[in-house]
Amino acid sequence: MAPHREGSDASLEAMVAQVEKHPISSILIIIAMQTEALPVVNKFQLIENPHSPFPKGVPWIHYHGTYKDIIINLVWPGKDLTFGVDSVGTISASLVTYASIQALQPDLVINAGTAGGFKEKGAGIGDVFLVSHVAFHDRRIPIPVFDLYGVGLRQTYSTPNLLKALNLKTGKLSTGDSLDMSPHDEASIAANDATVKDMEGAAVAYVAELLKVPAIFVKAVTDIVDGEKPTAEEFLQNLAAVTATLEELVTQVIDFISGKCLPEL
Repeated sequence: MAPHREGSDASLEAMVAQVEKHPISSILIIIAMQTEALPVVNKFQLIENPHSPFPKGVPWIHYHGTYKDIIINLVWPGKDLTFGVDSVGTISASLVTYASIQALQPDLVINAGTAGGFKEKGAGIGDVFLVSHVAFHDRRIPIPVFDLYGVGLRQTYSTPNLLKALNLKTGKLSTGDSLDMSPHDEASIAANDATVKDMEGAAVAYVAELLKVPAIFVKAVTDIVDGEKPTAEEFLQNLAAVTATLEELVTQVIDFISGKCLPEL
């Protein structure tokens, strides 16, 4: 079987090289919450797909449209079928990212969303970060090598020209399945050297790497984790305003991407 794997790898590398020679033509945007997604949907006049490419019965919502010769697919995990709230967290993010890449074959994945920020790392409400690295902070497996797997540190797709052109902040992202932060999580986040924390990013990065699709992460700060206000209260207070900022930055990112090949980012 080894020769077959080697052939497959060579074929994959050839496909990636071919994609890199042509302008980006298809983008997949993964957004966890409806409040975050709708401003982007409205900005690009995306239309909900009545013929979902996903398995029957799942709540995942697919919007699509074209902007400056780029096919834009935006997928929101929808509302949980039992509890009726946004399907946030790493499980939904992983499933949606996998199914979306398989069905839509994008050139680039953008995970856009809100995040908590750390003031000691220079984050403020409304700041937008282009993430440099992602890791998990709640997969603690204190066994050699398994501990590294649990953290799952990954570098995101490098976009130095995008970072410079939009004058964005950059920092590391730490992902976990809880909005609040336990002492164990706090220690792990500090070890991850994170500037922002969310509930999806590292899961999206894992799947994108698995399927060999470049991914970038745009995160807007709704709450200061090491601040004085309770996280949930501050998050809800700033969500509407920060999602408007997020939409503006996603638009700028796509405007920059238009007409460019992956290595030009």
